[in-house]
Amino acid sequence: MEGVVVESREWFLAAYSTDGVPTSEHLKLRTVTLTLASDSIPDGHVAAETLFISVDPYIRTKLTGTPDGLNLPQYHINQVITSFSVSRVIRSKDSKYVEGDLVLVPSAPVAEYSIIPSSGILRKIDGESGISLPDYLSSLGVPGFAAWVGIELLGEPKVGSNVFISAASGAVGMVAGQLVKIKGCKVIGSTGSDEKVKLIKGEFGYDDGFNYNKESDFDAALSRYFPDGIDVYLDNVGGEMLEAVLNHVNKYARIPLCGMISQYNKVWTEREGVRNLLNMIGKEVRMEGFMLATYWHRFGDFAQDMEGYIKEGKVKSKNKINIGIESFLDSLSSLFTSSNIGKVIVQVKA
Repeated sequence: MEGVVVESREWFLAAYSTDGVPTSEHLKLRTVTLTLASDSIPDGHVAAETLFISVDPYIRTKLTGTPDGLNLPQYHINQVITSFSVSRVIRSKDSKYVEGDLVLVPSAPVAEYSIIPSSGILRKIDGESGISLPDYLSSLGVPGFAAWVGIELLGEPKVGSNVFISAASGAVGMVAGQLVKIKGCKVIGSTGSDEKVKLIKGEFGYDDGFNYNKESDFDAALSRYFPDGIDVYLDNVGGEMLEAVLNHVNKYARIPLCGMISQYNKVWTEREGVRNLLNMIGKEVRMEGFMLATYWHRFGDFAQDMEGYIKEGKVKSKNKINIGIESFLDSLSSLFTSSNIGKVIVQVKA
């Protein structure tokens, strides 16, 4: 590919999106010319073509222009947005990588081609492992790692624990429920449709679940499903559901705060407050937010565990794969509707 010039489409931030679901007014697709000749690639960098892009809710929080509760750095106007990707090296200026290597990149430009620092590559992917490439962005990617940190490191459920997981059919929830069952616990999830309830029970091993859109009273629902209380709650939604859970926690319950997707599209003054935090004191509950960046040093442990579970058939993924980089905006928007099931991924190249 010496001297080759390619046209590469990329998504960039055209205007800040302060509330609501981002639209084509905020994120736009443009075409740029990229030279992939060796003398155009700095030392310690690789040229890569993107194969798959991960579409995750946290991206929404980086589009407002103002750091929020997640305290993630904001994208700047005209900046290409980034996400986890599975990419193929097509030119390398680092001896650790050669043409054809498949790599997992945690902060790759959402673009068809890019030149990235090799120090930013998280790991090489073994193309002969028998694990599908999309799974490296789901059960072996951000969602799987979030589920593993939340359950394995922070939730620490014991055999027989009662575990509740919100957004159970989502990318994090589908993995978290399976991890809980591996540990010998009872797990119940909340989802946005009856179809999703059937999915989490039939494919992901949940003991039971409920459709939150059919429940007028979350407190009453949790009374039915957890007559013996909740020992661990992996929170993915926040708001009213978190408040209801705090009425049903057992002594020394643990609540890892993984995400609060019900709140991401609202300015903070419009978000639901939690009025019963007093319950945490008497029950000596530990509620802890976490960011994956703090736990990157454990990614190798996670990957070893998860690869074993996948090969043993103990963890399965359900991926929604949209074709073409042009589908990224619609894919991002779909995360904030009840229509989404499992992990949303954009396939850029075959």
